[in-house]
Amino acid sequence: MGIVSKQALNNTLITYLGFGFAAVNTLFLYTNFLTDQYYGLVTVILSTSAVLMPLLAFGVPNTLVKFYSSFKIKKETESFETLMLLLPLLLIIPIGLFAYIFNDAIGGFISQENSLVKDYVLHIFLIGMAMAYFEVFYAWAKVQMKSVFGNFMKEVFNRIGVMGLLLLVYFDVISVDFFLKALVVLYLLRTLIMKLYAYKLKMPKLNFDFPASTRSILNYTTLIILGGSAAVIILEIDKVMINQFIQIENVAYYGVAVYIATTIIVPSRAMHQITYPLTAEILNDNDKPALNALYQKSSLTLFIASGILFVLIITNLNDLFLVLPVEYRGGFTIVFLIGLAKVYDSLLGNNNAILYNSDYYRTLLGMGILLAILVVLLNIWFIPNFGLNGAAMATFIAIAIYNTIKLFYVKSKFEISPITRETAKVFGLLLVLGIIFYFVKLQFHPIVNILLKSALTVFVYLIVLYRFKISEDVYAMLSKYIKK
Repeated sequence: MGIVSKQALNNTLITYLGFGFAAVNTLFLYTNFLTDQYYGLVTVILSTSAVLMPLLAFGVPNTLVKFYSSFKIKKETESFETLMLLLPLLLIIPIGLFAYIFNDAIGGFISQENSLVKDYVLHIFLIGMAMAYFEVFYAWAKVQMKSVFGNFMKEVFNRIGVMGLLLLVYFDVISVDFFLKALVVLYLLRTLIMKLYAYKLKMPKLNFDFPASTRSILNYTTLIILGGSAAVIILEIDKVMINQFIQIENVAYYGVAVYIATTIIVPSRAMHQITYPLTAEILNDNDKPALNALYQKSSLTLFIASGILFVLIITNLNDLFLVLPVEYRGGFTIVFLIGLAKVYDSLLGNNNAILYNSDYYRTLLGMGILLAILVVLLNIWFIPNFGLNGAAMATFIAIAIYNTIKLFYVKSKFEISPITRETAKVFGLLLVLGIIFYFVKLQFHPIVNILLKSALTVFVYLIVLYRFKISEDVYAMLSKYIKK
């Protein structure tokens, strides 16, 4: 776990830094420097691009990680790398031409409820394309066991750029329309920088004599397109569909509430950057004890981290709402449901990495597609009837079902489970802390209240974890800092 701990720590720090910038952008700059309609437009553009991204990436990021370590001969590795670089173009080129030729028709379809969205079809495509190739080059770096710089580019770079652009809007240096164009350039620039870094780690040598296993690689990557699209649809389609049913400013209100809940997955996103390629390597070596150990340790560590973040958010949410513009308050149900879903995601540890890098990925991808269809149908039903809370309900139900299926599927096929006695202990501790501190009301400024209550909650939490040695990794880390 040495390499996991070291890079996961660096990635966690970088990811938290990125979320710090995102917090300033999402909670303060966007909400005050753009109208809620234009903030909703930005959210729709980015969410739709995210839904498009797995299709444009052609499943290459996952495929690159899964198969890279299986090639031992240099020429085979070069031919595999060439295949990975070219595959996304098979869909990027025709989809790009389609978006250009039928721009007006596509714009008319996505702007049935909100005409503001009509002129931004190419923005969506270009950002989606940039996201796709960024993930390809990021995966290129990951297989070289170098994930920190890519994580910085993913979590921090764009957010600093957006912060600068929003400040320029505020001081009337640029218009909102220019901001939206600059946003596209920012995503393209990030991809270019990631490409240069990836090639610095390992310059590709084009070899069009593709590997003998190309057919199985193409079968896998095609299924990953479907699975990746299904996973993103489950996470992002709610924002896209809100635009189709109700006024676009509601996308902004919903997006702020979802962002607050999404901070829960910061530790998970950081650790997965390195556990994903490690899981692929363990599976290729067929080392079941190592797989079980990584599964349980990653689950417990992420549950400890995500659980306390959920408690901190819920117990401080009323104070946090007081520092936001009035129209962005009132999303408690959204934050609670989406936050709970993110905790469940973290509880699964490296479950996704196990499934996507195993021989059982086909079944799971099929289930993912069915659940993506389910979440779309639930949104069609819930949003018109329950508004923004309906979108959150649809997402929570879909994620809960999907995660439960994955949990039992890994249990049945690998005979391993992330749930241990320590998991139950952490759950009990979090439940007690959540109930107690939710009813603790301080009478200071909201920011002071949040800081004081959070500090006290975390202090009690860490003391209990340390005293009862609930997690070996957490105990070792705390012991190290206490000795210092």
